[in-house]
Amino acid sequence: MTSSSPPAAATTPAATRVVPLRDLRRTDTAIAGGKAATLGDLLAAGFSVPPGYVVLTDAYEDFVVQTGIAPQLTRLITARGSDASDDVRRLFTSAPLPADLAAAIVSAWRELGSPPVAVRSSATTEDLALASSAGQQDTFLNVRTEAHLLDAVRACWASLWTARAIDYRRHHPHSRQQDQQDDDGHADRLALAVLVQQMVDADAAGVLFTADPATGQRRRTVISAAWGLGEAVVSGTVTPDVVVVDTARRAVVSRTTADQPVLTRALASSDGGTREEPVPDHLRRRPVLTDTEALALADLGLRVQVHLGAPQDVEWARDTAGAFVLLQARPITALPEPTGDVPTDWTVPVHGGTYWRASIVEQLPDPLTPLFADLAGVAVPRSLRALVSQALGEGAFDDDDDIRFPTVNGYAYYFFSHTAFVRMCLATPRAVVWLVNGKAHTGVRGWREHAHPTYAALVERWAARREAEMSQAELLAAAAELLEAGCTYYTAVQSVVPQAVITEAVFRAAYDRLARRPGDPPSLDLLLGLDSAPIRAETSLFDLAEWAHRHPPVAVALRAGRVPDDPAWHQLLHDHLQQHGHALYTLDFSVGVPADHPEPLIATLRQYLEGHGSDPHERQRRSAERRERATAEVLGRLSPLRRSLLVRLLRWAQEAGAAREDALSDIGLAWPTIRRFLRESGRRLAASGVLEHADDVFWLRRTEMEAAAAGDLTPLRDRVAVRKEMWRGQRLASPPQLLPLAPPWLQRALGGVMPSGDQSQTGPVVRGVGASGGQVTAVARVLSGPEDSARLRPGDVLVARMTTPAWTSLFAMASAVVTDVGGPLSHSSIVAREYGIPAVLGTGVATQRLTDGALVTVDGDAGTVTLVPEQEEEEEEEDDDGRGGDPAGSAERGGRSRWLALAGGAAVVVVAVLVVRSVRLRSVGDRSAGRRS
Repeated sequence: MTSSSPPAAATTPAATRVVPLRDLRRTDTAIAGGKAATLGDLLAAGFSVPPGYVVLTDAYEDFVVQTGIAPQLTRLITARGSDASDDVRRLFTSAPLPADLAAAIVSAWRELGSPPVAVRSSATTEDLALASSAGQQDTFLNVRTEAHLLDAVRACWASLWTARAIDYRRHHPHSRQQDQQDDDGHADRLALAVLVQQMVDADAAGVLFTADPATGQRRRTVISAAWGLGEAVVSGTVTPDVVVVDTARRAVVSRTTADQPVLTRALASSDGGTREEPVPDHLRRRPVLTDTEALALADLGLRVQVHLGAPQDVEWARDTAGAFVLLQARPITALPEPTGDVPTDWTVPVHGGTYWRASIVEQLPDPLTPLFADLAGVAVPRSLRALVSQALGEGAFDDDDDIRFPTVNGYAYYFFSHTAFVRMCLATPRAVVWLVNGKAHTGVRGWREHAHPTYAALVERWAARREAEMSQAELLAAAAELLEAGCTYYTAVQSVVPQAVITEAVFRAAYDRLARRPGDPPSLDLLLGLDSAPIRAETSLFDLAEWAHRHPPVAVALRAGRVPDDPAWHQLLHDHLQQHGHALYTLDFSVGVPADHPEPLIATLRQYLEGHGSDPHERQRRSAERRERATAEVLGRLSPLRRSLLVRLLRWAQEAGAAREDALSDIGLAWPTIRRFLRESGRRLAASGVLEHADDVFWLRRTEMEAAAAGDLTPLRDRVAVRKEMWRGQRLASPPQLLPLAPPWLQRALGGVMPSGDQSQTGPVVRGVGASGGQVTAVARVLSGPEDSARLRPGDVLVARMTTPAWTSLFAMASAVVTDVGGPLSHSSIVAREYGIPAVLGTGVATQRLTDGALVTVDGDAGTVTLVPEQEEEEEEEDDDGRGGDPAGSAERGGRSRWLALAGGAAVVVVAVLVVRSVRLRSVGDRSAGRRS
């Protein structure tokens, strides 16, 4: 039975429907509700809990059957849902209690001594581990008469069907009862018990969490405290004191003492109830709890946690004698994984150089896991030193310490000694010429003919190895070799990226100066619609969705979130992942690739099957037609010399742009094999008791892996847990782009060459680089990584630290893209232009400043993201594809940013001279050949 239907039940003797609280245990939730069952268990275990009794759920069921309101209740809830709550309440309050039940309730109260009592709801859906239902049912304090007691019981029953309770159950499926059948054919019941407890004459009360609900830290107890009854805290009437206790050190680590103007008191009159009174002046700003009391409360909370087996949310009161009593305990729902402190000290480990978060570091937006940090700390500098030696000559960096790849607070940085940095700057002109001429296997030709084949052959050789036949030492050595090969390949790709930057900048400059007239298409129109690896991956996924459309059982299963039971489907998905499943979300190999975690792709498939997204074949066809039409129109009117120059520059830019995306997409070729080898090692360590889970292997240091391979099986689970907690805290930091921290003027001066923008910006506007033009107003969806991809809904603004080719499938659903890291010629920009959606990149702060679910306006022309106030929400204007904006023209304007300014400097001049000289020589040669003929 769901939350929209009341129960049906047979009547039971009144004597069995009211039981003492002390007789209940945690296993009695079905008959006593979660609140009463837990308190009964704690009372029986010796905890200080006010005495009382419980009117069981059978009594509720008997009441709705015997009074005849069950059919009316069913009709009202079925027809009107939460809108029927007022009528339902009248049904309960107007129907009299059966005499025997009323007598049993009153008799139990008298056995307590007829004291003032608190009458509280205890639902079968309450205080669950996954949904607490906190505050959904009613509580009545200081009940002093028989009549008020019986009225309070009926009112508690009615509160099971308040609008807020019905809506809560609808949106929290874990709080609903399942549709199981009992022997009589009745659905498993959704019912409510009523807890009657002696009132506590409290001078203070509050709530404590045995783990920090904000950070998840299990060693922190967070206590809220207010004067008087706890109702003031629960209802939000006052701002309570907050005391944080470090339970590992048994110390108060922070406290906030609030100014509490009012408190809640129990009335002494026969009518009972409560009222708010002013807090005496001498108490208003005095701490409610001393440090000694806070520590005692934290100890009490930990004992409750140990007894119940999980972190707890505990309501407590302090009576006038100074003793603490427990009023409720329930599991903390949605408790995050424990999170360490957010680092604020960015002192560098080694001086004498500069630390940069650029280049390969752009692909590492999060703190590094320990094993990757250790292996990359060797592989990255070695590959970079090899590249620099090729550019500057052997011996350019005799000291290995000139170039390093350290971490600061977990974040990766390139380190260049001052002398190394100066030598590299002085050699830049020579390096540009070297790059243009394609020396030492660099540029597009070097990538295609040397770097990629070499890397692919090594990966293929290792992928053929069976990990079960390799020793622990071999598995680690293989992972290290493959990572170094991947870093070497990435270094080669870095010679393709500037070639793409330069060629686009040079073509744009030449096109604007030599060919473009008013009304002509922007240069970008001549560069879109080309084939590349991300586009091929997207079309392959779209074709997979189209196949599923033609096979209804597969489509139905995917839309329902199930894995289709179809061999043909599994083969097609396998083929797709074989081709495209190595694309990386981040270089850190602790993060899965689509090949072993295809969930983000499945989420996109579901969106395609529901009719969202556009046909990439058709989009690329239209872009290609525009490109060819514009090319023919513009080039057709040029003189032979200008046309020859523009054709050469255009083909060069097109080839370099497509090669750039292909090269970036294959960086992860080795990663599925690296992860396979390391996870095999992790499985062995978990089986030996060293680790708790196989994937914990990524949180070991290299020396620990080597020790385990040599036979040292010391358990490392606690050490791993501490590192994970620290990592989660580090992940909340904003790492400076340049260290040591430089003066603001130097930060601004160097900002143009850094991939991330101003991290100190504030206000409703977040500024970055306009990388793909247009304007869209939509909901921001802030994604931490691929694990969040299913939260992206069609039309959302995709907000992430950075995107790689692996994110491409999400671009089909997004209306715009915003990143912390990147520029107009990054992957995000290229793909956003192909999709015709705005992109604002390199903001530095988007993932922290933009709230998930907030309405924002993304302006790809201005390079801004603006938070939209609720009263100013507007519908955005859409283009033919429903995306909004003119991607080509506006990206042309937005592209004139700091990155293109950099590319248009000395390097562009050198390249232009070389190209023009080449074209002129060829033209002279052609004329000479013509004269000879």
